[in-house]
Amino acid sequence: MFQLSVCAGTVLQNLPFLERVREIARAGFLIDLWGWDDTALDEIAADPNITIGAMPGWGPGSIVHPDDVDIFFDGVRRNLEVAARIGCRNLAIATGELNAKGEVVHRVASHPATLWITLYKSFCQLAELAEQHDVTFSFEMLNTKVDHAGYPLPLVEDGLRLIEQVGSTRIRLLLDIYHAQIEEGNVIELIGQTADYLGYVHVADVPGRHEPGTGEINYPLVAKALRDAGYTGHVGMEAFPAGDDHQAMERFREAFS
Repeated sequence: MFQLSVCAGTVLQNLPFLERVREIARAGFLIDLWGWDDTALDEIAADPNITIGAMPGWGPGSIVHPDDVDIFFDGVRRNLEVAARIGCRNLAIATGELNAKGEVVHRVASHPATLWITLYKSFCQLAELAEQHDVTFSFEMLNTKVDHAGYPLPLVEDGLRLIEQVGSTRIRLLLDIYHAQIEEGNVIELIGQTADYLGYVHVADVPGRHEPGTGEINYPLVAKALRDAGYTGHVGMEAFPAGDDHQAMERFREAFS
């Protein structure tokens, strides 16, 4: 059975950070983070009812431009310290820094060979860090058509081929159904193609990035495809509720029950 989580960066935005996390936990979900309040970390770590499902594994810098890799890994190490503090073993990775609007603000190498060599070497370094810290990094592809213009790796196959070459069980694929549907479609087929490499799944409906059941994606069918593929990991709702936040979380639960 899937472990369901809800992103504290998209729901219950009227509540302070710590209360938002507690409310998601009370609703019966793990919590995914986009960011955090440093002053709340000790309380999160001490609360047995709160489990952090995933959090960002990166910050500033870029792993697709050789001049900014060191900056990227400085952020990785800082976030690993936070992950250890709150007991989170699943960290998401993108190619570099995004601003508050989700816009790409990291540098991208102009030559494709430089981009891919830099990315491959960086993933090998991430695999070493993951082994040292007993965590998993899951790499996310983001759509360029609606939310993240200029993101250098928008296609699921981009991430899949890279992860195959790295060959570490600590480096997995984060399949975001919302991004994949916008960028390329065929999400059921993509689940089958990536099943052996999946580390995390994100969900939101299209259009609008609201909860499952509000758009065009057949999420009960997505859930069946994940079950048929043998996936038993985390499924995280990274969606902005179309109406009531608690109702949105219940619709998510129903779609994946």
